[in-house]
Amino acid sequence: MTIENILLIGGSGYVGRHLIDALSRRNVRITVPTRRRERAKHLLPFPMVDVVEADIHDDATLARLAAGQDAVINLVGILKGGSGKSDGRPWGRGFDLAHFHLAGRVAQAAQAAGAQRLLHMSALKADADAPSAYLRSKAAGEAVVRDAFPGATIFRPSVIFGQGDQFLNVFAGLCAMAPMLPLSCPEALFQPVWVEDVAAVMADSLVHGDSAGKTYELCGPKVYALIDLVDYAGKAAGSPGNIMPLGDIPSYMMAWLLELVGGPMTRDNYWSMQVPSTCDHCEFGVLPFGRHAASLEVVGPTYLSDGRRRAGYDDMRETAGR
Repeated sequence: MTIENILLIGGSGYVGRHLIDALSRRNVRITVPTRRRERAKHLLPFPMVDVVEADIHDDATLARLAAGQDAVINLVGILKGGSGKSDGRPWGRGFDLAHFHLAGRVAQAAQAAGAQRLLHMSALKADADAPSAYLRSKAAGEAVVRDAFPGATIFRPSVIFGQGDQFLNVFAGLCAMAPMLPLSCPEALFQPVWVEDVAAVMADSLVHGDSAGKTYELCGPKVYALIDLVDYAGKAAGSPGNIMPLGDIPSYMMAWLLELVGGPMTRDNYWSMQVPSTCDHCEFGVLPFGRHAASLEVVGPTYLSDGRRRAGYDDMRETAGR
């Protein structure tokens, strides 16, 4: 099986940038659709990447993009899906469009175009009976993908960390700004996996034909409580914060308040964190295809230590209008 042309949906996002880097070393041509080309200008230096303006929610456009592709990869995912139900399903319209409808349409387009492989990014602990709409919608996405493209390879990572992440970097910044940091769900469990490891495993799967039709859980070598991750992020960035862990009811109330003001957390995020984001079906630190996961303690200092300085530069640029 030879993979020469790849359609990468969601390629301009965080994981996409790292996956493109991993794939570009394999001499493949990658097409990355985006609604606005300006948002993907960071991908333009890659000589094997074609960034095209396109509406992936249009069936005809999606079919045209999938035509002639050896593999299709879908990385699209959101953490806030809006409230209420959509088309009778128990999750918000955003989750419905991104995790369910788009997932199914991408799989159908890949199948119709005769693509050899389909890779789909899901989430650890996705389940139809999960307490959060996010995890339920991810499970529904997996089901519709399997129905349309039975040979799809599905990846279920825990929280992903690394250069430019929106997880540890955010907490490091909060530790630097807040004299006291109230923390919801402090005992929530995570098994963080490095973004470079996620990208490498996904790229590897394309040359392992036996990965077709399988689902892989992706986790790092160690389980952490959220409070320990926040404490680590603050210390690694040189801004150890005073963390105030909140109990169950205050955690929910804070999530509700932040949801109302458009903050970084919602009640659905609260419900997601009631489920341990840890791997059940693999050895700690062992990834598919003979890879071993890098530890947070090794990778974290390489980008968290100067995160506060970079954040300060970004603030100054924004103030200056640059």
